[in-house]
Amino acid sequence: MTELKIKGFRIFPGALDRAAQLAVVDDVREVLRAAPLVRPRTRRGPMSVRMSAAGDFGWISDTRGYRYEKHHPDGQAWPPIPASILALWDRFADCERAPECCLINWYAEDARMGLHQDKDEQDYDCPVLSVSLGDDALFRMGGEDRKDSTKSHWLTSGDVVLLTGTSRRAFHGVDRVRPGSSTLFSEGGRLNLTLRVVT
Repeated sequence: MTELKIKGFRIFPGALDRAAQLAVVDDVREVLRAAPLVRPRTRRGPMSVRMSAAGDFGWISDTRGYRYEKHHPDGQAWPPIPASILALWDRFADCERAPECCLINWYAEDARMGLHQDKDEQDYDCPVLSVSLGDDALFRMGGEDRKDSTKSHWLTSGDVVLLTGTSRRAFHGVDRVRPGSSTLFSEGGRLNLTLRVVT
């Protein structure tokens, strides 16, 4: 399988074929029936992405700050991570621990994700695995300091990214989505799944 390495980020282009993408999307839709997407808020206002999760924990952002919680904002426990998604962790992560959270991010055509670090987890030896589905996204990758230089790469539907080693604590984000670049969703948009060990 083809692998790209950019600033320590391991990118596997086209890791999921169309059939595999559709199977994962079907499973995510089941998760969202039990744990609907919500628009997180920060001290600066609402985020442009909508989020949900599966697993033991979900990631929450509100005026109290960022944190992992065991329950959806509506009060119910998060659904289990589907087997089709766990299989991707087994295939790519090279980690003895199982993921405790699958964060689900939905990007409409005007959504973005500012440069940030994944640093709310307790075990940095475990990677973060990211799966891109739907419209292309311009993924920006930096270093462990926000001032470090960055490089950008267009992620397409079916691409997998592994944050491990030097990239595990690196700043990264999504600058924009390219509307209409995929036919996976009839009305467009991008679905991003990130698997991580929390505790």
